[in-house]
Amino acid sequence: THPLTPLLPGAPPALSPAGAGVGGDNETVWANGCRAESGTAAVYGAAEESPVREDSPTIPISPYGTSKLMSEIMLHDAAKAYGLRFVILRYFNVAGADPRMRTGQATPAATHLIKVACETAIGKRPKLEVFGTDYPTPDGTCIRDYIHVSDLAQAHSSALAYLRNGGASATFNCGYGRGASVFEVIGSVRRASGRDFPVEVSPRRPGDPPSLVANVDRIRATLPWRPQFQNLDTIVAHALAWEKQLATRRKPA
Repeated sequence: THPLTPLLPGAPPALSPAGAGVGGDNETVWANGCRAESGTAAVYGAAEESPVREDSPTIPISPYGTSKLMSEIMLHDAAKAYGLRFVILRYFNVAGADPRMRTGQATPAATHLIKVACETAIGKRPKLEVFGTDYPTPDGTCIRDYIHVSDLAQAHSSALAYLRNGGASATFNCGYGRGASVFEVIGSVRRASGRDFPVEVSPRRPGDPPSLVANVDRIRATLPWRPQFQNLDTIVAHALAWEKQLATRRKPA
């Protein structure tokens, strides 16, 4: 029997999130007839406008973005067929770490800019590579909307409370509505670490839009979510502290 069968009678296997289990909290959300979904700004692809709105065209240019857009489509279909209510939170660039250093990103061979820059600052990597300095932005590098992971966690909590109070299905951008360039991130990490680590300029990567910043009018108007860490230097400080802690943990006894 498919795991969703007792929760949504007659629900087909396609409703199970790809690669995800349906036990624990996930199962509870389905059982209550609502779901808060982890989405991504990658569904916008090379967005022609910035800040990008939730009703902007969704034309993903990566397999990841395509797969997440498929998940969104399945949620809309489930809502029509079974009365499911949902909130899709389209993450922009998640970064930072729990301020109390309980959790953070520990992915091997990560590609996220702030994590990579922090790893370079503490000597884990020999250099930081910048892909393209000829974009139509003030300093020629790509601009992204970085959101602190703790603020994102609060957005999930707020979205679930909204649904449990009878809120209608909705899609929200999860960002701060302002961006930082690659060079601005590098400058922040250098200030926080006190290290002028090596940076190498490389050609552009295919598919990188010049700027991807969230329009956050909808989430601010609908949810009582108020970010607490919407400052690049704060995000970087927490990310750097986490990397230093990871380095200490991984040293052999």
